[in-house]
Amino acid sequence: MKTTSRPVTLGLLQHGCGTDPMENLKTCLAAAEAAADAGAQIICTQELFRSQYFCQSEEHRFFELAETIPGPSTEAFQAFARRRGVVVVASLFERRASGLYHNTAVVIDADGSLLGRYRKMHIPDDPLFYEKFYFTPGDLGFRSWKTRFGTIGVLICWDQWYPEAARLTALQGAEILFYPTAIGWHPSEKAVYGQRQHQAWETIQRSHGVANGCYVASVNRVGHETPVGGDGLEFWGQSFVSGTSGELLAKAGVASTENLVVTVDLGSVDVTRTHWPFLRDRRVDAYSDITRRFID
Repeated sequence: MKTTSRPVTLGLLQHGCGTDPMENLKTCLAAAEAAADAGAQIICTQELFRSQYFCQSEEHRFFELAETIPGPSTEAFQAFARRRGVVVVASLFERRASGLYHNTAVVIDADGSLLGRYRKMHIPDDPLFYEKFYFTPGDLGFRSWKTRFGTIGVLICWDQWYPEAARLTALQGAEILFYPTAIGWHPSEKAVYGQRQHQAWETIQRSHGVANGCYVASVNRVGHETPVGGDGLEFWGQSFVSGTSGELLAKAGVASTENLVVTVDLGSVDVTRTHWPFLRDRRVDAYSDITRRFID
């Protein structure tokens, strides 16, 4: 099958986070500049890059970290995107109204325009991941955006475990699924469960690429964070990009601050979806039960 090559270079920003939001923003912007210098055309931050992962406890003081959209971070990245001619996906703690907050990613096109936002749909509530205290579930649905360099979809962290989220985003034309992420080990559990936890995380996301014939770009943070004391979380890094058949194209280190800059060919999406026509063969007439919580 003859196809048109459509190369695009992705930049995934993997780094640690300190306690000062403005310093974290400066760190992230500096990393974005370096990624653009290396040729990145679509740049994605990790989840909630402006702070340490505060959801390790339920404390009202952390709502002070939230910001409006548009707001300081959005405006900074819009100016950056416009100046460098790049697309940006940035993950933010959104203050929508008094008592109403979201875990949100903004999508900024290469001319600096704010194309839209995605609000995290699946909100976890697990030990040291107490996100239901902070975030209202998303109400914008699953979305994709046509940017200067390709059609992209964005999902956030816990969303990455749900094939329904990936499918509904891909059905809107997404050629790349971006997953800003903050996931790590409980230090006391790492020796026993650490390897399988990480393998499950990587495998499920790569499988979304297989099932939907698209690229997957997952961006995680690094570092051992204890914002409220205790053992904290050891973030496992290992940001990665996988191909349209789920093949691993590039992966960052476990503990290193680095930009993962990877060139992919969006022409492969059409080829893969034509030769592996999963979208064609879906039995949409038989899936109504998927909207039920459980089939008794």
